Amino acid sequence: MADDMGAAKERRILVAVDESEESMNALSWCLKNVLVSTSSSKDTLILLYVKPPRVVYSALDGTGYLFSSDVMETMQKYSNDIADCVIEKAKRMCREQFQDVKVETMIEHGDPRDFICQIAEKLNVDMLVMGSHGYGVIKRAFLGSVSNHCAQNVKCPVLIVKRPKSASGSK
Repeated sequence: MADDMGAAKERRILVAVDESEESMNALSWCLKNVLVSTSSSKDTLILLYVKPPRVVYSALDGTGYLFSSDVMETMQKYSNDIADCVIEKAKRMCREQFQDVKVETMIEHGDPRDFICQIAEKLNVDMLVMGSHGYGVIKRAFLGSVSNHCAQNVKCPVLIVKRPKSASGSK
């Protein structure tokens, strides 16, 4: 057992990213404060982007809108482009701060609250890192809090990084 004390344990850290400033702030904070340069080669960052489900309108819902397959295809391409852009930005941030960290990426489709929890369990990660959008009580009641849901339902430690006070404006 004493021989294992000097060896750094390989950690798998899941970082939930999206197009928000808050998620990139959480990733940056993780890179600066969770990863240590002496153990960076032992850590694997898993960048997860979950595309929220598309709202599909049909003639039956009372709106009278029915999207053609061309419009649906364009919407899907746009959604994929956003996901790719977010992942590339996150990977670039990782390379700039830690050249030798192992980075894996995942792009999934579904409800972010449920999917982030499922992936954390499935991959048996050591930690989940995510940003907080800082919604007020009313907005959180209607939209729900992804970070709160994950903190309540994931078995591993969850690190929720709040936005810096300087970025929060007049709050």
